[in-house]
Amino acid sequence: MFARTPDVPARPEPGTVTLRATDLTVRRGERTVLEDVDFRVAAGEIVALVGPNGAGKSSLLAALAGELEPTSGTVKLEGHALSHWTHADMARRRAVLPQSHTVGFPFTAREVVAMGRAPWLHTPAADRDDELIAAALAATDVTHLAARTFPALSGGERARVALARVLAQDTATLLLDEPTAALDIGHQEAVLRLAADRAAEGAAVVVVVHDLGVAAAYADRVTVLDEGRVAADGPPREVLTRDLLTKIYRHPVDVFDHPVTGLQLVLPDRTRP
Repeated sequence: MFARTPDVPARPEPGTVTLRATDLTVRRGERTVLEDVDFRVAAGEIVALVGPNGAGKSSLLAALAGELEPTSGTVKLEGHALSHWTHADMARRRAVLPQSHTVGFPFTAREVVAMGRAPWLHTPAADRDDELIAAALAATDVTHLAARTFPALSGGERARVALARVLAQDTATLLLDEPTAALDIGHQEAVLRLAADRAAEGAAVVVVVHDLGVAAAYADRVTVLDEGRVAADGPPREVLTRDLLTKIYRHPVDVFDHPVTGLQLVLPDRTRP
C-alpha cells in the first residue's frame, strides 16, 4: 500500500500554501459537480467549506485529497501536482477524515488509530508511534475505548476514533469532512478546538461544516460553494452575510453578533408572517 522510503517531510512555514486547486472541474457522468474552482489553504489556518446539500463540498475535499480525479484543472500539494507524489508521500503530508467511518474487520479502537501511523513505517518518525497514538486517543476522549472493537462502538464513538487516527497520522494538512456530524455538543466543541489547536501549531486545516455558526467561530476563511462553483471566499465576517446566505440557501438567514461574547451568529429566520 505504501512505498517504503525514508522521507520525513519538513513542516511548511506558517502562511505557506500547502494545498491549492486551480480551475478545478469534476464531472460525474453527465453531471458537473465542480466547475472552475480555485481554492487554497495555508499552514496555520482553518478554512471552512460551506454550502447547501449537493453544492460540491465533499467532492472538493475528495479532489484535494487525491481521491477524486479532476476532469480538468490542477491540485497541488506542497507545490507539486498530486501525480508527483507516491501514496506514502501524500499520506505523510495530508490526512483525510471521510464522512463515513467503517472498518471491515473487528479491529480494536487502538488498532484503528494505529493505522494512522502506517505511512511512517521504516522512517525515523516511527519512533513516536506509541506516543502519538496515546496522545490522539486522549485528545479525542477515547482512551477508555482503546480495547473495544470498532464495530461495537456507537456512531459518535466511531467518529472520535476516526478523528484520532487522523491526528495520529501527524501531517501538515488535515482534510476533515463533517467531523462533528455524529457528536453531541460537548464533543463537537472539543473537536473544533482540536482543529483550532492544530492550526495554531502550524497545520493547514480544511473542514466541511453545515453549521454556519461554527464556520464563523472557528474558521480563518470561509469558502462558500453553490452548485459546484465558489460563490464567495474570505474572512467569515466578509463572507457570511445575510444577503449572500439567504440567496445561497434559498431561505431567509439572520446574521448578528452575540450580545455577550460578540461572536458572529448565523441562524435561519424562523419568523412567521
